Amino acid sequence: MSNKQKRTQKHASKSLSRKASIGFRLLIALVLIIFAIFPILWVVSASFNPTGSLATQKLIPRNPGLGNYRELMAGEYPFWRWFGNSVYISAISAVGSLAITTVAAYGFSRFRYRGRKTMLKAIFLIQVFPTLLALVATFLMISQIGEVIPALGLGTHAALILIYLGGSMGINIWLMKGYIDTIPRDIDESAMVEGASSWKIFTKLILPLLRPILIVIAIINYIGTYGEFILASLLLKDAQKYTLMVGLQRFAAAQMDQRWGVFAAGALIGGLPIMIIYLILQDQIIGGLTVGAVKG
Repeated sequence: MSNKQKRTQKHASKSLSRKASIGFRLLIALVLIIFAIFPILWVVSASFNPTGSLATQKLIPRNPGLGNYRELMAGEYPFWRWFGNSVYISAISAVGSLAITTVAAYGFSRFRYRGRKTMLKAIFLIQVFPTLLALVATFLMISQIGEVIPALGLGTHAALILIYLGGSMGINIWLMKGYIDTIPRDIDESAMVEGASSWKIFTKLILPLLRPILIVIAIINYIGTYGEFILASLLLKDAQKYTLMVGLQRFAAAQMDQRWGVFAAGALIGGLPIMIIYLILQDQIIGGLTVGAVKG
């Protein structure tokens, strides 16, 4: 066999190997896509299934209709109140957490004082432990606070928001501080020469530069709070004050097999705010994550 034939055979072998590799990757990607999309398709199908039962659930239901949605809106349970509770609790928690996080991260990044590193390490260490470990302590703490300040006691939205604010600050402070550290200190020094105070430097110069990471953290906080179930189910006892996740769970807990369709319809409607937020702000989310990754 000549050298030319050997080179041709080697090139064909490499080409075949490359095509096999690409084909294998596409197959894996297809399996992962199906694995991710199938549950969503199943829930969508269930929401239009007139039987509303898990026992008769199929991917393509017979005689699909809007009966489950009508039953959900019939008023047996205050679905829209639960929906509104989730929206406003998540919004207040996201805004409040973002405000506290930003100010705290600026202080950790720009100021030098005794105990700074110790506090940062403590914040990071606290985040290592799962939230479930603090459930009993959280319940007792809120119960005792409620004896002194009833507005922050068990069964109130204010208590739930307070817990959400404390729980989301740790990792967000580290993310925000890392981003602020990448902003040149020359900006601060130049403004100080002109007589600007630290607060003015923060609000007028630093804060506008934080827009990408602010959007990312706000969205992460909102989505995390909106879908939270354990703390909300632990602290909220009045059906009128339930969040959407707690309300839907209590709605279908005793008869999931018979009311699976109604539960699926409520879950789809409840997912609309997250989907809308992502569609509107997807460029800012991607941009914030990309800029943060490059600067970090």
